[in-house]
Amino acid sequence: MGITRTELFSKKQNEMAAMAKAIAHPARIAILQYLIKTNTCICGDLVDELGLAQATISQHLKELKTAGLIQGTIEGTSVCYCIHPGNWKKYREYFSAFFAEVKPSDGCC
Repeated sequence: MGITRTELFSKKQNEMAAMAKAIAHPARIAILQYLIKTNTCICGDLVDELGLAQATISQHLKELKTAGLIQGTIEGTSVCYCIHPGNWKKYREYFSAFFAEVKPSDGCC
């Protein structure tokens, strides 16, 4: 398997790719949607909400946190998660600009 050449790409391109990879699983989309819907920190409700094992949810939360989409705080023996507002805004701006660049044309294949 070849080595990825991330240094060939801009910081923004690498950040966008990491974010896209982080949300490339339906369970992660569901986690993000739940966090957005509840608009509060979630400590343990995700197992009941999603029907997945705690270990599976923990792995998905780790991926989302690594990508900077969520943040966590330790409260006693549990970690509570919520949307990372600064990074969320940054990614929204990145992808809004990215999708706005496409100008549909009838002359394209």
